[in-house]
Amino acid sequence: MTELSREERDVVATVRTFVDREVRPVVRALEHADTYPEALVERMKQLGVFGLAVPEPWGEAPVSMPCYALVTAELARGWMSLAGAMGGHTVVAKLLVAFGTREQQDRWLPRMATGEVRATMALTEPGGGSDLQAMTTVARRDGDGDGYVVDGAKTWITNSRRSQLIALLCKTDPAAQPRHRGVSVLLVEHGPGLTVSRDLPKLGYKGVESCELVFDGYRAPADAVLGGVEGRGFAQMMTGLETGRIQVAARAVGVAQAAFDDALRYAQQRESFGRPIWQHQSVGNLLADMATSLTAARQLVLHAAERYESGQRCNLEAGMAKLFASETAMRIALDAIRVHGGHGYSTEFDVERYFRDAPLMIVGEGTNEIQRDVIARQLVARGGLD
Repeated sequence: MTELSREERDVVATVRTFVDREVRPVVRALEHADTYPEALVERMKQLGVFGLAVPEPWGEAPVSMPCYALVTAELARGWMSLAGAMGGHTVVAKLLVAFGTREQQDRWLPRMATGEVRATMALTEPGGGSDLQAMTTVARRDGDGDGYVVDGAKTWITNSRRSQLIALLCKTDPAAQPRHRGVSVLLVEHGPGLTVSRDLPKLGYKGVESCELVFDGYRAPADAVLGGVEGRGFAQMMTGLETGRIQVAARAVGVAQAAFDDALRYAQQRESFGRPIWQHQSVGNLLADMATSLTAARQLVLHAAERYESGQRCNLEAGMAKLFASETAMRIALDAIRVHGGHGYSTEFDVERYFRDAPLMIVGEGTNEIQRDVIARQLVARGGLD
C-alpha cells in the first residue's frame, strides 16, 4: 500500500483544492473555446507543480513517483490538458537529473523547477509513429566540429510552441548497427532553422498545443548532447518513457475519476419512474463496474510508481498501468454518457469532454498495441510475473 509522507499528502491536497476551486469552474468555457489556460498554468507555477521532479540543489520540493502520479491524476480530474502541460516537462527534468552533465543540470534545472523554463520531448515523426528507431531526423557534425546541423521533422509535440527547451531524439550516426546505438538526445532551444509549422487539430486535449516541428539546417552546439556522449539517447529515452507512461496512466485515472464522479452524482439526482436512477439495476450495475475498474486502475498505477521509486526497471509495470488505465478511462467515459442519457451527449455537461479526452491515453506515449508487445516481451525476459 502506498504511504505518502505528510508533506506529500499536503501537496496532493493542495492540487486537489486548486482543481476544485480554480479549474473546474472555468474548464468548460476554456475547453470549448480551445483557449490556452495561461492563468491556470501560472498558478501551477506558483504551486510548484513544474518542480515536483527537481531535487536539491536545483529545486526545493521533489516528491516520490507515487505522489507525482496522484498529483497528475488530480490535475487530469480537473482538465486532462493541465496534466499534459506538465507531463513532458517532468520527463525532461528526470532525464537531466539522471543523465545530464553538471553543466546541463545547472543551466536548466533551476529554471525548470520554477516553471520559468518549460520543456517538452520531440520523439514521434510523421512517418514513424511508435517505431522510434526508424526516425529520419539526423544531427550531423558541422564542418568545424563545433556542433551539429539538424534536419528532419517531428509531429504531435505537446507544448512545443510555448516550451523553451526541447529534448530532441535524433540520429547522430545514421550508419550505426544496431540502429539504436546511433541515437542521441539533443537539448535544443528555439532559433533559426527550427519552425513550429502548425497546431494540429484534435478531437480532445484542447487548450494546449500539439504541433509539427521542422528542422532545416538547425545548428546545435556540441554540448547539446544529453550527458555529453553520443549514442546513448535511445536507452535514455526508454528510461524516460517509464515516467511518461506512468504519467499518462495517471492522467487516465484522473479522467476516469471525473467521469465516475459526475455519473454517480447525476444518478442520485436524476429520477425516473419515481425513484433515483441509480436504483434501477441497469444503472447501478454500470456504477458498480465503473468504481471497481477505477480502483483497479489506480492501484496498478501506484504499483508501477512504487516500483519506479524503488529504483527498479518498471517497463512491464508502467506498460500494464498505461494499458489498463487508458482502456478503463475510455470505458468509464462512455458509461458516464450512458448514465446521463441524452444529457451525456450535450456540450452543457462535462462527460462529453471526458469521452473526447480519453482516447489520447490509448494512443499516446506508445499505443496500447505497443504496450501489449512490451508487456509480452518483458514477461518472457523475466520468466513470467514476479
